[in-house]
Amino acid sequence: MLVCLSLSWGMAFLNSGSVLANVPLRPLAKDSLELRGIQLDELGFDDQIWGQLGQPGDKQALLTAIDHSLRYLQTSRAQNAYRRYRVAGITRDRVLRSLLRFRELLVWSSGPTELEAAVKREFVLYQSVGKDNRGTVSFTGYFEPTYAASRIPTAEYRYPLYRRPPNLERWSYPHPSRLDIEGIDGLLGDKSPLHGLELVWLRDRMEAFLVHVQGSARLQLTDGTAMTIGYAGSTNYSYTSVGKELVKDGIIRREDLTLPAVLAYFRASPEEMNRYLPRNRSYVFFQETNGRQATGSLGVPVIADRSIATDKSVMPPGALALIQVQLPYPNANGQLEFRQVSRYVLDHDTGGAIRGAGRVDVFMGTGPLAGDRAGLINNTGQLYYLLLER
Repeated sequence: MLVCLSLSWGMAFLNSGSVLANVPLRPLAKDSLELRGIQLDELGFDDQIWGQLGQPGDKQALLTAIDHSLRYLQTSRAQNAYRRYRVAGITRDRVLRSLLRFRELLVWSSGPTELEAAVKREFVLYQSVGKDNRGTVSFTGYFEPTYAASRIPTAEYRYPLYRRPPNLERWSYPHPSRLDIEGIDGLLGDKSPLHGLELVWLRDRMEAFLVHVQGSARLQLTDGTAMTIGYAGSTNYSYTSVGKELVKDGIIRREDLTLPAVLAYFRASPEEMNRYLPRNRSYVFFQETNGRQATGSLGVPVIADRSIATDKSVMPPGALALIQVQLPYPNANGQLEFRQVSRYVLDHDTGGAIRGAGRVDVFMGTGPLAGDRAGLINNTGQLYYLLLER
């Protein structure tokens, strides 16, 4: 299970330029706290499904993401989740019917114009009220890293990732902190309370920390084999963003806060990891996933550019959504540049740093390019959910 923990290095509070950024929201029901209904007329729709300017689209990726949601929505787990869901008018049955109809329209539409017309005719829109009650949502990105690792500790591979303790439910509170478990320098070793539960060792402390942040990884082992690992639980501390701590201490300006900026700071001053990494007291445990795709909190695989993570206490799990935000894409020279997008996505995941109606994490995929893209996302935009009229 991926259960994204989000980079959440901080928010730039940028204006995404959405045409609906300043449209007043009208409540759908008196107890609809986080989602409100709006008109569809001026909303821009996703035209990247079919591609543009000679570039291929990712229609199949969207269909796959929809199918994953459909599989989840037909489980008892989804039934239980929607019994607790508190936004009036949004039920599991309605979300399921909406996805089935949207899938049908997507398959049979000849292009974005035909699909957009059908969506406007048959669907209504629920917008997240965001962090300011005006629809402003802070977006970050997450990814599945790929790193080198070793099944045994060596002079090069010194930083362990741990399995879930079998007696975790019986641990006294508060749980041991990150500092208690790995030491000030990450090398507590056989003095750690988790000694004996080592799953694998990495050679770079920051890489090990980022696996904790992302919640999963693909590892190329020194014996020539590969391993995939995923989230298996965590201690009872809330997630603390190291990036926000650097901003708070005046190390990085808030408007400059990205993952590359954080990594550059620690490369230049590696001893500062001893100061800042323990501030995130939360600690994550891992398990082998036997080659399985990165999987979200709903128990289904997450799809690059088509899966998002939100707070599932306020957003409908598995539902079809539309995000409007600036995301980075490689240009003709291979450099990343931001483009304003309206993209259909599926709500497949959650995360320790994803709380409230004003936060979304976008899954960017696996590997270095996905990591580069995810690390740059630090923008504001809008989040909408599409449902059949009734």
